[in-house]
Amino acid sequence: MRKILVIGAGKSSSSLISYLLDKSSIENLHIIVADVSLEIAKSKVKNHLNGSAISLDIFNEVERKKAIQNSDIVISMLPAHLHFSVAKDCLHFKKNMVTASYISKEMKSLNEEAIKNNLIFMNEIGLDPGIDHMSAMQVIDSIRNKGGKMLLFESFTGGLVAPESDDNLWNYKFTWNPRNVILAGHGGAAKFIQEGTYKYIPYQKLFRRTEIIKIDGYGKFEVYANRDSLNYRSIYGLDDILTLYRGTVRRVGFARAWNIFVQLGMTDDSYTMENSENMSYRDFTNSFLAYNPNDSVELKLRYYLKIDQDDIIWEKLVELDLFNPNKKVGLKNATPAQILEKILKDSWTLKEDDKDMIVMQHLFGYELNGKKQQIESSMVCIGDNQTYTAMAKTVGLPLAMATLKILNGEITTPGVQLPIKKEVYEPILKELKEYGIIFKEKTVPYLGYNPNNVIS
Repeated sequence: MRKILVIGAGKSSSSLISYLLDKSSIENLHIIVADVSLEIAKSKVKNHLNGSAISLDIFNEVERKKAIQNSDIVISMLPAHLHFSVAKDCLHFKKNMVTASYISKEMKSLNEEAIKNNLIFMNEIGLDPGIDHMSAMQVIDSIRNKGGKMLLFESFTGGLVAPESDDNLWNYKFTWNPRNVILAGHGGAAKFIQEGTYKYIPYQKLFRRTEIIKIDGYGKFEVYANRDSLNYRSIYGLDDILTLYRGTVRRVGFARAWNIFVQLGMTDDSYTMENSENMSYRDFTNSFLAYNPNDSVELKLRYYLKIDQDDIIWEKLVELDLFNPNKKVGLKNATPAQILEKILKDSWTLKEDDKDMIVMQHLFGYELNGKKQQIESSMVCIGDNQTYTAMAKTVGLPLAMATLKILNGEITTPGVQLPIKKEVYEPILKELKEYGIIFKEKTVPYLGYNPNNVIS
């Protein structure tokens, strides 16, 4: 049997492993799930005849190499910084490799050697990055094939709570790594281009510059800019495009409220707070406010950030228990960002019966035969349950499909790459439709960049 090694059995791996096990008999596959926790690996295999679970410490070079050598293709579901060690072993043993992570400089450095050995190292084939690349390139290539010239490309993605599970004032719950949510936007100004002009949004202004989008059947959403929207300009062949903007989707009103945390300094991860383990949530909030022996923490915060008592933002802050004197942080030597994450987990962790939702939308503006046109392409995916979440489906299924197509010789171009070639995106997008991951396209009036959509 052909052996597929899956390294890492975290939450995003459930749909990936299930897909491969479902295909295992007809495709003659044996799925080896490796994780530092043997119990977690076993829970994903579920005693399937064509699956096995092994305990694997990725830092144990002997164990790692043995597992990779014993496989026909490797899927790395590890944190991004650990892929490189796996990739070097894959080169040594001449194994193809698939990951959902961004291509790092280290991974890119293996390109020539991968081509020389006729190996495929497919990266960025999850949700975002992944489905965003494939769905965008399919439309961009279609426009170009008709002779159209691209003028505008905007792309938005968000992991949200499904409407039926939306029961808090923020209209949000954690559907992926909470730490990444807390630190979103850190690391430099957001950079993009609009109507031929480069634009920059510093972190302290990021959540007050949002664009409003609409998705049929689901209403309005807001988008804040990703850190660097221009990363894929050349890769997508959009060097001459007038508008290029990529952003993260939230429900309307989230960003204005989140900006309170940014302005207070609660998202800072650069220093630790004294006596953090004994702090109450109220102490934590008060630590960012000026001393005043006569005013309460609530009054000081409202005055400092000019929040009216009847403002919905105030209700959102109260809902999070930020002023609770009895709840303890309980984290030693914690940064503000770590403490905020702890507080938000209390309110934003998905409940057992909750469902998550993935939202993605692309806008393509182009000129064809002297006429400017625009295509709106939208996808919404709602999870089944807490195991087969929308996040797990949209991350795991493209990975699994690409792996099988590489194994079957349907994807053949060697090298370190992302899924922007037709041989990759066309069959995978077609198969994703069978799993309810469907993009709905419609032609809309060409507006170019619409300044009325932006909150300054």
